[in-house]
Amino acid sequence: MTITEKILADHSGRKETSPGEIVEARIDVYMVHEFLQQVETVFHNIDMEKPLHPERIVALLDHWAPAPSVDAAEIHKICRELVERYGIQNWYDMREGICHQILPEKGHVVPGEVIVGTDSHTTTYGAFGAFSTGIGTTDMAIVFATGKLWLRVPESLKINVSGELPEWVMSKDVILRILGDVGADGATYKAMEFQGDTIHSMSIDARMTLCNMSIEGGAKNGIIEPDQKTFDFLKGRVRKEYSPVYSDGDAHYADELYYDAGKFEPQVAKPYSPANSVPITEVEGTEIDQAFLGSCTNGRLEDLAVAANILRGRKIPLSVRMIVIPASKEVYSEAMREGLVETFIESGAQVYYPTCGPCIGGHLGLLASEEVCVSSSNRNFLGRMGSGKSKVYLASPATVAASALAGRLTDPREVGRKHS
Repeated sequence: MTITEKILADHSGRKETSPGEIVEARIDVYMVHEFLQQVETVFHNIDMEKPLHPERIVALLDHWAPAPSVDAAEIHKICRELVERYGIQNWYDMREGICHQILPEKGHVVPGEVIVGTDSHTTTYGAFGAFSTGIGTTDMAIVFATGKLWLRVPESLKINVSGELPEWVMSKDVILRILGDVGADGATYKAMEFQGDTIHSMSIDARMTLCNMSIEGGAKNGIIEPDQKTFDFLKGRVRKEYSPVYSDGDAHYADELYYDAGKFEPQVAKPYSPANSVPITEVEGTEIDQAFLGSCTNGRLEDLAVAANILRGRKIPLSVRMIVIPASKEVYSEAMREGLVETFIESGAQVYYPTCGPCIGGHLGLLASEEVCVSSSNRNFLGRMGSGKSKVYLASPATVAASALAGRLTDPREVGRKHS
């Protein structure tokens, strides 16, 4: 069996599972953000007063935080009241940052577990060898009530990357290239399992980016087998026992894709799909109005460090607004200690406290009509970051920083060489 099939078998009391089977799986961790209000509506309708396992719930506010409108403030108020009523102990309010960064940082994610969240990018936790997926509020209400959920065992797609990535090419470029090959629906309800020496040479930050964006190919989950880097990250954070799970050598995959890492180059996803990916050379020179570095996809320390390295000692032109949002308080604090925040500010960028903000068009950096943004986030759908007449190009932190300096989409390899 694959790692995904093994985890679902274990959590449904079976010795084995196969793709297409429906299992009733025990859920280890339930993540909710502002959608807790909507979950409660369904939960109330099924005559439940309190969750069966409140200790398994992790709740926070991140999408519209701090509240940018009265409506958002009312939702936050309701969420805070529900947290108290339900007895939810793992409550972070809006003090810690973006959900998909916070759960691993705070030790709520371990290998071999099943995790669900009211957010499509819950697939991020697969970077730690867990089965994690996004669900709707109705399903979450059922999980609150029973601690379990029906899941169809997905087929698995093996994606093997071997070799060394060229300089200034990041894991964001890798996943954008893969999405360009697979398509926006080519992995629908499949498990995207990332393998190969390139993957295991990547940092935890980089692996999280891969699994985060697996949903953009339609995947049910993205997953990477745990290794020593995984265990080192979890040490000191996790306070529970866990058992790592690995795919069998003879596991069956619906399809297999193989890549030579040395042939990757910086990628950009053109509007209006993350799968509309092309090499930077095909869109280089496109003028931009805004550059956004952050989100649950690329707001981690490694991402900030790469961008700061490009920006250090240089000035962003007044024609470009650059917004930087670290993914968590922990990342923000470390970025300050390392001088990264100062570098951003000196270059002309604006740094804000952790929030989803501009990624979802919630607040902070919405786009006007005809404006163009290069973003390190995960989606560039029509109207995603503001006006339906604006355009968003997705790229790596390196490409975002290089483009901010030039005022147009720019190959980070050229800027990096000149800077070094």
